[in-house]
Amino acid sequence: MPNHVLLNNVDHKDLKVITARSAEYGDDVQFAITFSWEFRSIQAHYPIFFRKGPKDGEFIAVALFGFVDKENLFLSDAGWDASYIPLTVEREPFLIGFQQPAGSGSSDKAPVIHLDIDSPRISDSEGEAVFLAHGGISAYLERINSILNTINEGYGVHQLFIKELVERDLLESVALDIELNDGSQNRLMGFHTINEDALAGLDGSALADLNEKGFLLPIYMAIASLSNIRALIDKKNALVEQ
Repeated sequence: MPNHVLLNNVDHKDLKVITARSAEYGDDVQFAITFSWEFRSIQAHYPIFFRKGPKDGEFIAVALFGFVDKENLFLSDAGWDASYIPLTVEREPFLIGFQQPAGSGSSDKAPVIHLDIDSPRISDSEGEAVFLAHGGISAYLERINSILNTINEGYGVHQLFIKELVERDLLESVALDIELNDGSQNRLMGFHTINEDALAGLDGSALADLNEKGFLLPIYMAIASLSNIRALIDKKNALVEQ
């Protein structure tokens, strides 16, 4: 279970983070959460699906890496075989927390950086330094801070995007049956895709509304991303045939 603490330059002054990509460091995941404003980059490599979150049943968007649990077909001995890694993967082992600023007199909570201190990426001898010797933040931590800010600031927009998809019945359940070259079968269940028939049935005013809100582009990016399923099958076949 993750063990989250507030990051600070006193307790974590010597902290380093291993940024290599492998199952050893927790990258053996079947999919990762992604966001509508990230779809343009995601669709260049990964199929985009939607599924209901385990806690609240609300839809989330995910980038698919494999066909079974803990299978990431983008991992190899050389690392992660794609030029773009989803931000929710790249930000690990850091995450966004919220706390009331000391002495502010306000009940509003500000975003802060939390750290999973039980992550296998944590080290005191190898990896990227989080803080400089004199206590300032490193270029690596600046990058992490930028990623977390992007996720935090764009989360509300993504929620509105999901809300539009649900209210316009633009999501449909899908089950994919994958047959590999060796004859073995894989069935992908529990995922949803954009309902292209429902999308084609929207009138001009509905399409204009989606476009004005900036949601039409990510819808088409999600549809286009499904062409990556073939490449994912090829990766699986290559693994099986080794």
